[in-house]
Amino acid sequence: IPVIFQEAVADTLEELWISYNFIEKLRGIRVMKKLKVLYMSNNLVKDWAEFVRLAELPLLEDLVFVGNPLQEKYASDQKNNWIEEATKRVPKLKKLDGEFGA
Repeated sequence: IPVIFQEAVADTLEELWISYNFIEKLRGIRVMKKLKVLYMSNNLVKDWAEFVRLAELPLLEDLVFVGNPLQEKYASDQKNNWIEEATKRVPKLKKLDGEFGA
């Protein structure tokens, strides 16, 4: 996410839809303090170190992360493993990949 974009919307943005953008890193996302909804399916996030940056978003409650290498790795074993592991790391989520009560 470009720095100029972050500065312009960091204090007000509540929803961000950034699917299919080849995103690997989530560095800088923490400035989006009002973000409640983040749809970032089909990107390139592949490790927990990047995923846990989402826990720095105090209001994030709805996340779509399906199609990222990290999610695909866990979902291929069992869908519940992915939801369980993801919500351990970002416990404020109410909805993950379309599933309520994450």
